[in-house]
Amino acid sequence: MSSFPLRRWAHVLVPVAAAAVLAGCATGEQPAASAGSASSPVASEVPGVALEPALDHLHGLHLDSGGVVLAGTHTGLVEITANGRTTRVGDSDDDFMGLTGTPGTDRLFASGHPGPSSSAPNPLGLIDSTDRGRTWTPKSLTGEVDFHALATDGELLVGFDGVTGLLISTDGGSSWTAGAPVAAAALAVTDAGVWASTTAGLQHSTDGGRTFTVVPDAPPLALLSAAQDGSVWGIDTAGAAWRSRTGQSWEQHAVLGPVEAVLAVDFDTAYAATAQMLYPLN
Repeated sequence: MSSFPLRRWAHVLVPVAAAAVLAGCATGEQPAASAGSASSPVASEVPGVALEPALDHLHGLHLDSGGVVLAGTHTGLVEITANGRTTRVGDSDDDFMGLTGTPGTDRLFASGHPGPSSSAPNPLGLIDSTDRGRTWTPKSLTGEVDFHALATDGELLVGFDGVTGLLISTDGGSSWTAGAPVAAAALAVTDAGVWASTTAGLQHSTDGGRTFTVVPDAPPLALLSAAQDGSVWGIDTAGAAWRSRTGQSWEQHAVLGPVEAVLAVDFDTAYAATAQMLYPLN
């Protein structure tokens, strides 16, 4: 496929208007807030676990085959234990701006920028790991694309390229085709299709990310994560956690305030996190 010019696109944080300005990253779009959405942080009603040591930014979460939470950070991949202890996984200190994996497995995909110890081209394109992030292999689009939104169900891999819209892969990221021209702050893939949080609201695709329609009455979600059972969790622009069995109808679960990532385990369980705190949602 043809090369894609690089445009760095910011990771979306909540609440609305709280865009991060991280090293090597510029600001970008985030979903529109509904009437009544908070414009300042709200107190969490969920007890959190303090992370020790705290993370260097947070760009995504994954649940491995052993049920351990992994976090993509500004300086590599980190394991988070139930009591909040954080430990580096592998030797990479790359900036994982995009992180996803097949739910419940040790297969990971990432994108971003090379760390101080790396001689890889910038941006990384797509890199992948089959050993829980201990080692990484360049897969495709090296030096061309910095995916800030990535999602997979193990068969379909979808990413936002920061420039033209979505890119779609059905062969584990080896090759890509153009999807819908959607600027997605976050993505999720379930058996029911592809879900994208956008400035127009939550959008849904039933053709593998080629076309989308807005989901009526969905909350203004800034973060998304799909679970193995097909349910979807999200965090809205006011910092509230929502869940859905189908992605079409949503129920509010808890109020968190500003968080940077969400991880769906199943309909009854999820995690949300900042660089300092992990919030179990159940």
